Amino acid sequence: MEHTLFVVGKLFTTALALVVAYQAYRGYRRHRTRLLLYVAGGFALVGIGGLIEGLLYEVLRVSIFEAGFVAALVTAAGMVSILYALYAPNP
Repeated sequence: MEHTLFVVGKLFTTALALVVAYQAYRGYRRHRTRLLLYVAGGFALVGIGGLIEGLLYEVLRVSIFEAGFVAALVTAAGMVSILYALYAPNP
């Protein structure tokens, strides 16, 4: 039961992050503000990080430490992209 709740929580978090990424991408297409593209990509990476962890652990049988480490790297890359969009000068 605990495992199922964990998977459901990861999928819910991933879905929310991808919805935010999609909305940011729509904003980019509407306004052609390149920084919104970095926000969209960042949230997509944040959302995909949890899925990568689950796939590595459940499907490829990688250790939970290694799967978590890879997921943390992907999530960190997404956060760096979002931070860049927040602090970069608007062209």
